[in-house]
Order: sequence, then C-alpha cells, then structure tokens
Amino acid sequence: MEYFDRYQGGERAILVSVNVQILQDLDAEEFRLLAKSAGAEVLEHFSAQRYRPDAKLFIGSGKAQELAEFVEAHEAELVIFDHALTPAQERNLERIVQCRVVDRTGLILDIFAQRARTHEGKLQVELAQLDHLSSRLVRGWTHLERQKGGIGLRGPGESQLETDRRLLRIRVGQLKDKLEKVRQTRIQGRAARQKASVPTVSLVGYTNAGKSTLFNILANSDVYAADQLFATLDPTLRRLDWDGIGALVLADTVGFVRNLPHALVESFKATLEETLEATLLLHVIDSSSPDVMEQIEAVEAVLKEIGADVPVLRVYNKIDQSGEQEKIIYAKADLPDRVYVSAHSGQGLDLLRQAVQECLVGQIQVFDLVLKPAYGKLRTQLYALNVIQSEQYDDEGNLHLVVRIAPNKLQQLLGKAHLPLEEILGVAAEKLQRPREAFEIKDEIG
Repeated sequence: MEYFDRYQGGERAILVSVNVQILQDLDAEEFRLLAKSAGAEVLEHFSAQRYRPDAKLFIGSGKAQELAEFVEAHEAELVIFDHALTPAQERNLERIVQCRVVDRTGLILDIFAQRARTHEGKLQVELAQLDHLSSRLVRGWTHLERQKGGIGLRGPGESQLETDRRLLRIRVGQLKDKLEKVRQTRIQGRAARQKASVPTVSLVGYTNAGKSTLFNILANSDVYAADQLFATLDPTLRRLDWDGIGALVLADTVGFVRNLPHALVESFKATLEETLEATLLLHVIDSSSPDVMEQIEAVEAVLKEIGADVPVLRVYNKIDQSGEQEKIIYAKADLPDRVYVSAHSGQGLDLLRQAVQECLVGQIQVFDLVLKPAYGKLRTQLYALNVIQSEQYDDEGNLHLVVRIAPNKLQQLLGKAHLPLEEILGVAAEKLQRPREAFEIKDEIG
C-alpha cells in the first residue's frame, strides 16, 4: 500500500512570501528574523503574487513547480511560508517540493518551544502545538489509517490514526486542566494585590521593542534580554517601590507580532490575563523602526482581541537610535499620553517614572506641610514614597516639609492617619511648573 511519509531534514531553509492582494501586507525583514530566531539557515527568499490563495497549493501549480526547482537547485531541506497553510496545502506542497513545509504558525510555535523556560510557559506552548497538530495527523502519516493487525488485534478496532487522535484529545484535556489551575493561582495573587491596593503596571509591545531591557532597569532585575524576536516568552512579575506611589507590581509579557495566530492567543490567555487585569499598560514602542505605525497597530489589534480595556501609556523606546529628545507629551485630559526614553542609554527614565506616577495617582503638585512632633509616622511614609524635597524644623519643634506628590495620594495617607489636610498644610498647594506643552492629541503619528 502506497503512503506518504514526512520528509526528514535539517534547517537549510527557503523562505516563501506570497503577496496576496486580499490579505494583509507582509514584512519581509520580520519574516527573515523569525526564521533566524528559529535557527534556520536562510538560503533564499522566494516570492510570488496572487489575487487570492490557491485552494490546493496556496501558490498555484506553476509556482509550486518553480519552487520545487528552486529547492532542488539550492539543496534546501525546509520551506517556510509566511502564511497560515491548511493541512492539505502543506501535504500537497511537500509532495511537490520533496522536503518539509512549515507555515507561519508552525514557525512561531517552534520559536516559542525553544524559548519557554517556566512550567507554565511549556504547558502553553505544548497546548498550542497540539492544537496545531490535531488537524495535521493525517498529513504526513496516512499509513496510520491502517487497521491494527496481529494476534488478538484482528477484526473491528480502531486505526492507529484514531488512537493517536484519542490520545491527543486526552493530553489536550490534561493541559487545559493544568493551565486552569495556573489561572486560578494567578487570580488569587491578583485578588490579594487588589485587596492590598497594589497597582499592576504591565509592559506590552511588539517583539524586540525593548520591553525586557526596560523591565530590568525599572525593576532592577535580570530577565533575559537580547536583540532578537521573542527573546523572552514567560511572564515575569516583580514587586517594587515606585516614587510617589509606593508598592507596585511590574509585569513583563510576551511580545507580539503582526498576524499573531489566533491559536497562540488562545493558548496564552493565562499569561495575557496579566495584561487584562493591569491597572496601567506601558505600550513599549521601537521608535527607531521604519514600520513603527504598523507595529503599533499590530499590538493594538491583539489587545483588542483579548479584550484589554486598560489605560495605556505609550513609551517610545530607543530614542538613542531614532534621534528623538526625551520628553512627555500630554493629552487634552492633562494626563501623560506618551513618553520618549532609551532603556539602553537611560535617557528619559525619570520622565517615565513621573508619567507613570501621574497616570496612576493624578497630576503632581508641590505642598508645604507642617508636621507636629507627634506626626513622625506620616513623615516616615512620605520618605518611603521618596516625595520629600526638603525639610527643616522651626523654633517650636514643628517639621516643615516641601513634598512633591499627587493630591489623591496625599489625601490617602492623611485619611489613614485621620488627619485633615488643613491641619498640616503650611501654604496653599501650588502646581508644579514643568517645561512642557500640553496639547490635544489629534493624530497617531510617532
């Protein structure tokens, strides 16, 4: 009985991009970086144009034959498509090009499998891989449809393919149960933070925008960061003290790309829930990228898909490469809308800390406070928030403090101490004058 076997090969790859008019535009450089991130040795980039995908081969029979000759000439062992292919299209293409064919989803899954480090990350990757494989069992192993044979196994029974499908369904169920336990653990952790009024700031953004580098600086952490796509996959949370806010949880999440497969979004919902439940999102943007607007749209599309309705502060990173100046730009609500920084050189990080503080607790003001000797605990709390600019004692032993803090936060502290603001206010609150221009955001230009 003739059957089709999967071709075994190495990592010498031909990349294939098809400019399909009815589909989204492609990014050739991002595709090449994805392939290299997976460990492929890119030999050539094969391109074609079509109005709509071919149902049987995606690229059509003529281009498929041309691709086969291309593969043979370069002695390639792998063909990677920058598109999502159906199982039938992959099977038909492999028969023609005589080597393995991997689509965009399979490529990203391979990268995720290499980068997953935590137990949760490995579970999520395996679930996504099995979901991708479930419809492809038949593509390379049609011999598995044969009935089991041998003594005690003849007669009615299930084929090997049916057995594999059943085992796969069992494993998928087990993975979903384990991930649900992880999800419940995360929910309990978030509930405890919310009960303690600890805000969560989550970093999101396009892959390789510099999220992990920025996270390491802000949290004084050592999360792996590199100039490559999906350098980090597993979510990382750090508790830290933020000037003017106090305790805060900073979360680093997986990066996004254009056309992120829906199956991946579904599998990583346990991770992405850190984004859904955040108090504030820092959308980290590579300001030096020529495709900055497309990358912003890709991230916003994923956030919309997972239903993230959370305030967003755009952080334009890598200004040391783009030539931008460090600055904060305010929206018409007089709250920070975007801030320009460089995680690599440290430019603008103080402005970023100020912007986060204003987004979480409101506009910062300067207060002159007079504390009686009995109010030493309040002084300690203000020092813990790092908001005291100067202090001095008068002849009566009272402490005069100049503090730079949001009124909301000051009222919160005074409420806990059962002190009215009028009792300790030395002079009228005066808004801090900053050299900045507040204006209405009318467009989405970088």
